[in-house]
Amino acid sequence: QVQLVESGGGLVQAGGSLRLSCAASGRIGSTYTMGWFRQAPGKERQFVASIRLSSDTTYYSDSVKGRFTISMNNAKNTVYLQMNSLEPEDTAVYYCATGIGSIYNYWGQGTQVAVSS
Repeated sequence: QVQLVESGGGLVQAGGSLRLSCAASGRIGSTYTMGWFRQAPGKERQFVASIRLSSDTTYYSDSVKGRFTISMNNAKNTVYLQMNSLEPEDTAVYYCATGIGSIYNYWGQGTQVAVSS
């Protein structure tokens, strides 16, 4: 069983930065992918970024490419999402997820990010 706990959310002004963390407990294999998703009020959950643990290959949605960076600290079993140049449109609950390949079986409880204009 895998458990994920996010932290690092908060309120920030437009143009500011935040770093989200997601600590994983349980067995995370090299075939796993770690991902970040977000859900704004009244909207569907959307993909933000992911990293394949087998190759450290990263993927980003077009809306965050160039502003957000996903990284993994294998020793700490923690994945990070560095968010720079934040915009009000980035306001959402951010979720960490993991699973084999692109099948996300495990989800965290979410952390709120609010960006004021």
